[in-house]
This record gives sequence, structure tokens and C-alpha cells, in this order.
Amino acid sequence: MTARLQRCARLLIVTLMAIGLNACALFQPRDPLNISVIGIEPLAGQELEMRMAVKMRVQNPNEATVDYNGIALNLEVNGQPLASGVSDQQGHIGRYGEAVVVVPVSITAFAFLRQAYGLSTLESLQGMPYVLRGKLAGGPLGTVRFTDEGRLDLPKGGSLNW
Repeated sequence: MTARLQRCARLLIVTLMAIGLNACALFQPRDPLNISVIGIEPLAGQELEMRMAVKMRVQNPNEATVDYNGIALNLEVNGQPLASGVSDQQGHIGRYGEAVVVVPVSITAFAFLRQAYGLSTLESLQGMPYVLRGKLAGGPLGTVRFTDEGRLDLPKGGSLNW
């Protein structure tokens, strides 16, 4: 009986090792998503808040599709929080594919005043740093986090260029 138990134990160990190796293949490191802010459009706000739609181009440089069922964003300008937003939209970005995603964000009056105060100390509005942090939630491989950093340039016409 002990020889039979030893064979069963060996078979169990080999099976568990094979399953473990297959599981490791699922968790291969992935390249980060490439995120580019491609536009900001005004939306109707309420009382002491402004609303905008942030348009992002999301590129997936991986062999696996990225599925998502929610998006969250935080936007900092000049080192200060400015806007945040969430959306429950669903979608997927195919392997080596891209998509344009639009997320509504809110700017409170206090965040706007904080930015205005910070801007009053600057000599120029050109080249203000921004950081966009966010996540695409859900999917079989979990949440995918991303960051986009750059500088804002305000041309003579007054529209935002990223």
C-alpha cells in the first residue's frame, strides 16, 4: 500500500507542478498601456462645478486584449489636483489595438480657485506640467492602471494643446 501511496503522491506533485507552470503563463508581465490625452471638451456643469469630457487614445502594445468595465481618472495641473471623473462604460482594446475613450470629469470651484491662485504666481502659462492617472477596471486579468504626463501649452487662440 505504501508504494501505491507514493506513486499517487508523485502523480499529484507532478500534476500540481504542471498546473502551476500553466498558471504562471497567465501572469506574464505586460507592457503598460500608452495613453495620450487628445482633447478636452466642455460639458454642462452644475452650480459650483465645471464639467469636461476628457478624450484619451488608449493603445494596447500587448498580445492579450484588455477588457474593461469601468474607468476612473484624476488630473493634476501644475502639481495640484484639478479634476476627477469616473465612468461605468465597458469595452475592450484588442491586442496591438487602440481605442478613443471619453470620460466626464468634474472640477470643483475650490480646485479651480486653487489653480487660479497657483497660476497667479507664474510668469507664463506656457509649459504647465500635467499628470493624468487612471485605471481601466475589471476584465479577466484585473485592473490596468495608467499614467500620462506632459506639458500644457496655451496658444494665442486660448484652446488647450497637449
